[in-house]
Amino acid sequence: MKLRTGFGYDVHQLKEGHEFWLGGILVPHNKGAVGHSDADVLIHVICDALLGAANLRDIGFHFADTDPKYKGIDSKILLKNVIGLLTEKGWQIGNIDSTICLQQPKINPYIPDMKTCLAKVMKIEEEDISIKATTTERLGFVGKEEGVAAFAVVLIEKI
Repeated sequence: MKLRTGFGYDVHQLKEGHEFWLGGILVPHNKGAVGHSDADVLIHVICDALLGAANLRDIGFHFADTDPKYKGIDSKILLKNVIGLLTEKGWQIGNIDSTICLQQPKINPYIPDMKTCLAKVMKIEEEDISIKATTTERLGFVGKEEGVAAFAVVLIEKI
């Protein structure tokens, strides 16, 4: 059995007047993430980790933030496309472990819905997706509520 791991990291600025998409769901908050797409930082790190594990470069290579066709795109569409790329190369997801760094809002109540959403998009079991949340104890751009960061590690296996 051939196994590979991948790692993803992403940040997005938070600003008032933007929707806050996280893990494929809309999280109510007075600020939202800013980006070329819907700026879903969790989906972006999962995409990057999966692409890296399969040696398929990164999310920016496949979905450039200079390409107008991705302006405002739902990141679930990007994730679905990444899953298609992995499937074409004969890979399947073993598991995903992720951490979201965010001072506010508290997202623990939304994690079950995120897992349900992501499992449906990736066609895997919810038990194969771990989503954790932490603050930075008011330190740095996350602590000052200027941005959100996320990390993900994935395991993929050859079918």
